[in-house]
Amino acid sequence: SFIGEESVAAGEGSILTDNPTWIIDPIDGTTNFVHRFPFVAVSIGFVVNKKIEFGIVYSCIEDKMYTARKGKGAFCNGQKLQVSGQEDITKSLLVTELGSNRDPETVKIILANMERLLSIPIHG
Repeated sequence: SFIGEESVAAGEGSILTDNPTWIIDPIDGTTNFVHRFPFVAVSIGFVVNKKIEFGIVYSCIEDKMYTARKGKGAFCNGQKLQVSGQEDITKSLLVTELGSNRDPETVKIILANMERLLSIPIHG
């Protein structure tokens, strides 16, 4: 099976089943792309029994290929990635994205979540 982000965004329905399924977003970061903001990627995932088996993200502008496989780790251009090990939240950087849904109820939830996040004593 195939699920394409662009077709779902266009209103086509999609149901994730237990069948082996490719999930593809050919322009992950469409809003960035439209505004020429250079964080755009091609994202591909493969799911079996509704569980991700592996994923590939190609950051086109940076020419970086991120890959990950369940139980095998994650890599960037073949180099193993790992978390920083930072345990002190005051030295952490919080990155978030607000999404594109401007429904008043959704915006209210997003802003409430942002307020909770901004009350954490993060570094930035």
